[in-house]
Amino acid sequence: MKLDIFNHIFPARFYDRMLEVAPNGRDMHKRVRAIPSIVDLDARFRIMDLFGDYAQVICLGSPPIEVFGPPPLSTELARLANDGMAELVAKHPDRFPAFIASLPMNDPQGLLDEAERAVGKLGAVGVQVFTNVLGAPLTAPNTLPLFALMAELDLPIWMHPARGADFPDYQKEKKSHYEIWWTFGWPYETSAAMAHIVFEGLFDRFPALKVITHHMGGMIPYFEGRVGPGWDQLGARTSDVDYTKLLRQLKRRPVDYFHMFYADTALFGAWEATKCGLKFFGPERVLFASDSPFDPEKGSMYTRTTIEIVDRLDLSPEERHAIYEGNARRLLKLH
Repeated sequence: MKLDIFNHIFPARFYDRMLEVAPNGRDMHKRVRAIPSIVDLDARFRIMDLFGDYAQVICLGSPPIEVFGPPPLSTELARLANDGMAELVAKHPDRFPAFIASLPMNDPQGLLDEAERAVGKLGAVGVQVFTNVLGAPLTAPNTLPLFALMAELDLPIWMHPARGADFPDYQKEKKSHYEIWWTFGWPYETSAAMAHIVFEGLFDRFPALKVITHHMGGMIPYFEGRVGPGWDQLGARTSDVDYTKLLRQLKRRPVDYFHMFYADTALFGAWEATKCGLKFFGPERVLFASDSPFDPEKGSMYTRTTIEIVDRLDLSPEERHAIYEGNARRLLKLH
């Protein structure tokens, strides 16, 4: 089976409530509303049928729940989303064998309560977070406890990039142009969030921590030289903080921690980038994902091209099986 582990969908009741709360959403909110199969199950199933023995692990799409407003609204939306996801899995287990929970990341206690509820009562196989929480890092005090909880539950965190046009490309501009915020900003967001996790020492503190990075770890595989020998010299470029002390506190080289992340194949049909990421993370830490349905065909292209690439890769049958479903079944505890 091809088990696609990062796909976006809006349960009907959540979708209706989202449109009530933000009827004129911009940027990514505008984008997601323009794709029929993100909410229309008949349209989605017609696309899925093109790929044979194929199933999807589902989660919400952008934007992050917390952008819709503070708690209790964000907490309500998270519960509504997770209840809807659980219903989809229960009704269509062959299509959707599992779902990833959404959390109200601007509600410090609520996000922990909802993670426990979604996993313990609804059967979620992990949680989705975005790479920042309304501009704050995931490792900030209000959200840091989530990493301890997910390590205790021994289930993955899916990390999705988030940045909008309101994040300028230059200090003297007011916005990002040409969708640079998406094309280059999202891989940077992923990489920066990974770096905060590494240098906060979270892999040392929580050995069971499992983080699945969207889009093959952002920039990290391509920048292995900077992450490796470059960051072995952490502190050499900084005058106002003694980062060499931090470097000595880590139990491993920085690059070794980056190898501890998991990564998915959602690279929009990019052959060389897939090979680069696979070499960096290794087949035991790469999972098949298409990012459906965000392609120019509104649901089929990214799945098709990603399958073509995985089938072409120079892999043993065991390694290909691991990428297509074995790694996911192990991490998500699916049988």
